[in-house]
Amino acid sequence: MRVPIHFFARALHVFGEIQVLEHLLDTARDEIGLTLMDERLPKRVRSKPGGTSGAL
Repeated sequence: MRVPIHFFARALHVFGEIQVLEHLLDTARDEIGLTLMDERLPKRVRSKPGGTSGAL
């Protein structure tokens, strides 16, 4: 069963805990999301020794 986030937001607002939602949605504090984004970063590519790099 999936519950839309607006139900949680409304409940947090009613109980005066809306800042909890702010912390949940703060991407700078999302360690799992940051780790997943780091894994998607392209790896450093090195050219073969003696090959042309294409630079001028």
